[in-house]
Amino acid sequence: MSEKMEEMALVEHLSELRKRIIIVLVVFVGGLIAGLFIAEPIYRYLTGTEQAKSFELNAFSFWDGIGIYMKIAALFSLVISVPFIFYQLWAFVKPGLRKNEQKATVRYIPYAFLLLILGIAFGYYIVFPMTLSFTTTITKSMGLQETYGITNYFNFMFNLVLPLALLFELPLIVMFLTKIRILNPLRLKKMRRVAYFGLVFVAVVITPPDFISDFLVAIPLLLLYELSVFLSAFVYRKQLQADMDMESHYIRVDEED
Repeated sequence: MSEKMEEMALVEHLSELRKRIIIVLVVFVGGLIAGLFIAEPIYRYLTGTEQAKSFELNAFSFWDGIGIYMKIAALFSLVISVPFIFYQLWAFVKPGLRKNEQKATVRYIPYAFLLLILGIAFGYYIVFPMTLSFTTTITKSMGLQETYGITNYFNFMFNLVLPLALLFELPLIVMFLTKIRILNPLRLKKMRRVAYFGLVFVAVVITPPDFISDFLVAIPLLLLYELSVFLSAFVYRKQLQADMDMESHYIRVDEED
């Protein structure tokens, strides 16, 4: 009987997860459609900057134009979907949380949007110009004629900005996982060497092959990880205190009985 109940509970959890994934996909598709209507002004802004004007961007395929619009729309949809994705994740794990944990974790959702915007700003206004300047300097020093397609330019931009924007969600994800007792600061400290290696590897991959660029990107990523450890420790201490208060409350009740 217990096995059947466990199977039923598992099926219910899977159907709940499936329902929430479908809802997220519907929101993302809706954002994608809305993004197509504002893709042009975003495109005009991105190609109107000084760094973009320094290149003569070309179309090498009939699909280049619509492809860029679709990518801009997809990025727009991702930005507006992130808070909703966090909400759906919170709603999925909510039944397993205490009342105070439910209230605390739902407060993280607005910060998901803020951190994503900060990550995009850091990637676009700091890392992208620096990387673009380095690569074009090398190209010119080799005596090569620069002829870039619009797809090359935007792919180069998105491949730099998007990973950085998503990595800026790290502190929030760590706090959330600590709150639902999957992570704790002790485990994060044990993982520090592996995490450092992974973050430095990401910085080296998405930046030009020079020490300065790697350093300028790696340092903020390592600071993000340390901020994540600090926030995890803060949440963990509050959890331990709440557990101790609850335990002492039950002890007093038992003594009174």
